[in-house]
Amino acid sequence: MNGNETKPANPALQTPKKKGPKVIAAFFILGLIVVSAGYLWINWKKPRVAPEPLSPELTAIIQNMPGSSDAMFYAGLKDIRGSRFWKEAVPDSLKNAQFLSMGKRVDSLLAISGVNLTSDLDTLLVSFQRSGRKQQKYIGMASGAFTRKLPPEALRAASIETAEVAGRQAYALDSSLWVAPMGPNRLAIASSSEMLEKFFNPSGRLLERDAATSALIEKTRYKSHFWFTLPSPQWTAGALQSITSKNSEVKSVGNLNRIQQISMSVKFDDGLLGQSEWVYNDRQGAFFASTFLWGTIRLSTISPRTSDAAKALLNSMKVSQNLESVIITANLPLEAFRKGKPAE
Repeated sequence: MNGNETKPANPALQTPKKKGPKVIAAFFILGLIVVSAGYLWINWKKPRVAPEPLSPELTAIIQNMPGSSDAMFYAGLKDIRGSRFWKEAVPDSLKNAQFLSMGKRVDSLLAISGVNLTSDLDTLLVSFQRSGRKQQKYIGMASGAFTRKLPPEALRAASIETAEVAGRQAYALDSSLWVAPMGPNRLAIASSSEMLEKFFNPSGRLLERDAATSALIEKTRYKSHFWFTLPSPQWTAGALQSITSKNSEVKSVGNLNRIQQISMSVKFDDGLLGQSEWVYNDRQGAFFASTFLWGTIRLSTISPRTSDAAKALLNSMKVSQNLESVIITANLPLEAFRKGKPAE
């Protein structure tokens, strides 16, 4: 090698490119997209399945109810008895059982008169109102063949007090049960004669002055068989407290302690169709509740500790969030209730 030749210079070491800022920017953009999508989803008013209309006859009865409603309950037993579910899935022991107890005095009167509310009662509509901490006022209407088994003579003989209310004869069958016949197959029922008076001489229309009840009934999906509404946060809290009193862990499911209103409806058809709506204070609460409830249901369906019957029920349920509401639907086929029965 010639001593005058210069040695080749060592290549300069290149400084590695810093990827940190680009990664951070990518995560920031991704997070922004997720947050924006979540915000849009939470505040997007999703389309609803059109609910069944409230019948004109039922609307007229509700409109005459006094005050506002803290809870309303309806059972269309005649329509339920005509359903395939009732005929094929309900055991005879339940078909013949008294589904409602009304106290010793009234139960004794029904037994003596040969009244079985399960088969003789066609419709029952009752609206409840808070009256103090524990007492509840109510007003309602019952119809069916049972009224023919309870003529005025029997009601008078069984009553502890009678009164003429708005030109109609009313009977107190118990301290908190007044009845007044209305035609051949209708009976008005109330907690007091004063409630009957307000019902027979209505002041205004309930669905126009009670926006909360009106909105819940309007959104209730099935209106011909069974439904109830709890527009009052106090009634809702009380109902949830009684349900979760024996299991405090249930309160965490779907943020139950934050629900303000509840509605539920069931249709007895070729199986059971049901929908329940839980109304929260805000949309964020409804979104997190629906997400948590959906996750709880999905985890339960894959758990080996969950029975097959429970898995079938859970798999039939769908959970969605629509603004401030969590909507739960269920569709149980008739076969789910005919396990072990021979095929027809």
